[in-house]
Amino acid sequence: MSEITQEQLAAFKKDVDEKPEAAILRGAVTTNGILKAARDNQRAGELTPVFSVDLESSPVANQLQSGRCWMFAALNTMRHDMKAMYGLPGDFELSQSYTFFWDKFEKANYFYNNIVATADKATTDREVSFLLATPQQDGGQWDMIVAIIEKYGVVPQSAFPESQASSHSAEFNRLFNGKLRKDAIALRNLVNDGASQADIDAKIEALNKENYYMLSLTFGEPPLSFDFSFRDKDGEFHREQSMTPQNFFKKYIGWDLSEYISIINAPTEDKPYNQTYGVKMLGSVVGGRDVKHLNLDLDTFKDLAIKQLSAGENVWFGVDMGPKLDRVAGLMDTELYDEDSLFDIDFSLTKAERLDYGDSLMTHAMVLTGVDLVDGQPTKWKVENSWGDKNGHKGYFTMSDEWFDQFTYQVVIKKEYLPEELRDIFESATPKELAPWDPMGALA
Repeated sequence: MSEITQEQLAAFKKDVDEKPEAAILRGAVTTNGILKAARDNQRAGELTPVFSVDLESSPVANQLQSGRCWMFAALNTMRHDMKAMYGLPGDFELSQSYTFFWDKFEKANYFYNNIVATADKATTDREVSFLLATPQQDGGQWDMIVAIIEKYGVVPQSAFPESQASSHSAEFNRLFNGKLRKDAIALRNLVNDGASQADIDAKIEALNKENYYMLSLTFGEPPLSFDFSFRDKDGEFHREQSMTPQNFFKKYIGWDLSEYISIINAPTEDKPYNQTYGVKMLGSVVGGRDVKHLNLDLDTFKDLAIKQLSAGENVWFGVDMGPKLDRVAGLMDTELYDEDSLFDIDFSLTKAERLDYGDSLMTHAMVLTGVDLVDGQPTKWKVENSWGDKNGHKGYFTMSDEWFDQFTYQVVIKKEYLPEELRDIFESATPKELAPWDPMGALA
């Protein structure tokens, strides 16, 4: 092993002292921080929120202190259709707390099933350690929200409003994950003591009963039916009585969710393009829709998003929301901060290198609602976020095309926009199973 010597330290210090710009840069960084010192204000000014393809905007939602971005993004794509069809008021939202309740409930049961399946392995086994590290969390993926909606439907926010825990989930998650870990002990002991499958199933049912009670007290009791009233775009009043969540989805949204599929761009050697991938132990609803990705090259990936936007349909998409971001201004751009020049260090990595070496993965989901095309090529994208209207342009962000290339990993595309050969691959190919910790299994 190589030790750092006093001689090396003296040489490092001498090198800094001999750089005439070091004192000025040190003052700028220590006073303002790295990002403000490295910010290119001229570049920021070029990212104006004007787009050649610009779908009608709704007031943005706010996930507050919760990790429900993937859920907000999915429900926002649906509410756009509802508002356009029925002329609902600008502040209309579908209940993110309702789907959150059922996601928590189903994730716990999914965890129990994985614990039983791995009960013969030591707790130090990597898969078991992975399960126990975070038994459940707020995040998810497109296929997971589809599984929830297909089983439980959706409701307007008026039928199941926000609770303290749905908007500020850390306290609940700490307590709930502690319970699930304790439940894992009981389930592993049952399996390893030779209990029958009937006894194991009975124990899981008892634990799920406890979970339902805990969720009901924390988030509220989800409605079996509700009344829904509104005035349409022509001013006519409508009232629906005793609507079930499933019937509400069918009547007022009506999407065939099987037509919307996950497309990824993961340019790593272990994931050849034009193949499908699943992720081991990733899901929420046992017996529901599995997570399934079709990996495509960047040009095709991007072209599909443009086709769907140009047809007037929003696009759910997943990104790494950390790098090169000005949250307050609502700007996402690879040239926004020049840390390389500031520190005289080349920090660049390829997209594949970031994925392979743990520098990047999907952390956030939003909605594409516009794109600016110049000579048919995208230059910037309009993004509906779920962080409230105080950031960006009333909550909408501007993303440069270069940022899209580097940090966008997933888009949800309607099958009709795919070439026939890609639809056939998605439908017929057996997905390759990725490890639970693969970056394409990250939860937004």
